[in-house]
Amino acid sequence: MKYQVVHETQYNYSGLVSLSHHISRLAPRPLPHQACGSHELQIDPVPEATTSHVDYFGNAMTFFAMQSPHKRLTVRARSIVELSAVALPDTSTLPWERAIERTSMPLEALECAVDATATRLRTALAAYTRPSFPAGRPLLEAVADVTARIHADFTYDRDATTIATPLAQVFEARRGVCQDFARLEIGCLRSLGLAARYVSGYLETVPASGVPRLVGAAASHAWLAVYGPEIGWVDVDPTNNLFPSGRHVTVAWGRDYGDVSPIRGVILGGGEHSLRVSVDVSRVEEVHA
Repeated sequence: MKYQVVHETQYNYSGLVSLSHHISRLAPRPLPHQACGSHELQIDPVPEATTSHVDYFGNAMTFFAMQSPHKRLTVRARSIVELSAVALPDTSTLPWERAIERTSMPLEALECAVDATATRLRTALAAYTRPSFPAGRPLLEAVADVTARIHADFTYDRDATTIATPLAQVFEARRGVCQDFARLEIGCLRSLGLAARYVSGYLETVPASGVPRLVGAAASHAWLAVYGPEIGWVDVDPTNNLFPSGRHVTVAWGRDYGDVSPIRGVILGGGEHSLRVSVDVSRVEEVHA
């Protein structure tokens, strides 16, 4: 399936911004099941300096510097991505205890197994997770179980959290959005010594029958991937209680949200600001219809 993804971010400032530096991660990654046919980044006002490179985790990054006064910044990314079906993983994998053996982990997995969660929260997450991980249970069978439990126990609520909401608050309130559920399951898996990484991207949203698809009404999506010996990284989507199989567009991955944020930067001046984000994921045949 071929998709067009349009991601637009607009900042409006109450005062003039005299100087700003930004980094964006908006280009889909090249993967065995994912090919990015084109990617265009439009920035208004036009930045005085722009450079692109690949970061430590292999994500495509664009740095741009605004050196002229401005009160609004718009960043619009347009990508054409073709996805092929991904075979659902075989859940009869090795026992999960094998996956926490540090000697079997490559460096990229070891970095994602380090648990920096505060002790009290890590203990609570481990207690929540352990019923899904009895001794000898196959890794992906256990992961599927804890994923289903998170999906059942936590309510999707757009108004419950922000990017800055602590994981402890999400766990206590049992409410959040996709980024919260990804962070939560990562914390659960790491509390047992497993390697899990944060993945950002997009997911086609299909409206209910008879309801028109609203352009720009989609949103960025987040999920995670867990590492297992012999199987490598396997994507897991707790928001939708599934292993992604061909509708998830992968943009970036890292240890946590801070490694993959779509746009971040520093500004001089500007006063108060408002942010508007619009995402549209559409099938290419819809675009040309």
